[in-house]
Amino acid sequence: MSLQRTIAKRIVGKGVGLHSGVDVDFAFCPAPADTGIVFRRTDQDGDAAIIPARYDHVADTRLCTVIANRHGQSVATIEHIMSALAGLKIDNAVVEVSAPETPVMDGSASPFVAMLLKAGIREQDAPRRVLRVVREVGAGNDKAWARLSPSDEFRLSFNISYDNPLLAEQSIHFHPGFQSFESEIARARTFCLYEEIEGMWAAGLAKGGSLENAVVVQGDKVLNPEGLRYDNESARHKALDAIGDLYTSGFQIVGAYHGERAGHALNNQLLRALFADPANYVIEPETADADDLRLVDAAD
Repeated sequence: MSLQRTIAKRIVGKGVGLHSGVDVDFAFCPAPADTGIVFRRTDQDGDAAIIPARYDHVADTRLCTVIANRHGQSVATIEHIMSALAGLKIDNAVVEVSAPETPVMDGSASPFVAMLLKAGIREQDAPRRVLRVVREVGAGNDKAWARLSPSDEFRLSFNISYDNPLLAEQSIHFHPGFQSFESEIARARTFCLYEEIEGMWAAGLAKGGSLENAVVVQGDKVLNPEGLRYDNESARHKALDAIGDLYTSGFQIVGAYHGERAGHALNNQLLRALFADPANYVIEPETADADDLRLVDAAD
């Protein structure tokens, strides 16, 4: 039987919010067994500061995942941090943030993975539980959808399609085994089309975005001087986001996820559909030989 995990010590960092553009101080902190992942706003007091990173606390999904509590306090863009925690199988942690958004760092989950590994990971004296999907559930329509199906392990596949020659069709497929999450998924950066930027600014979003923390595509060109980290970096980043969004279930999922042009909204709708009927899943102890995330195939 596997044991729950937390980090060995508190570790701090700072950065800028992707959408708010504000400077953010943040920290990863150890937490007792059965705490789950909790965000704490250090600029708030008491219960107003505490926001569980759960699907039923998701309050907005426009270009990122936002969680909120009953006091009206929120934290935006949690998906990259959640993906790092999921990839490292960290069950319990408190994430402190000094503002209503996490920092974007380089646009990927890799800086958070590096910080968590530097802090160290320790097992706790409590069994680790997983959520096993026993009946297929889905959300979306014939153009964009997300689905969870029964499987003996966690598998994820994702297809993207944009009206752009570089992003017209990309896909990725992977299953358990941690080592490649760090090198093959965590490093994939968020992305956007150049022609979408003004619209995001008009909506009050992407104020902190730059070529240092996002891949920007214009026509058949990547505007970032260093180019892409992978030929299908955008599909990999969508997988990264999905892993983070799925971790708001509160469990590592044993099941097969497929996203077809899906985003944060569909991922949250999918979890709400999953939990709407207890016949869709079972919560059970994780076996000691369970693997983490490993990429097995990535189509360009």
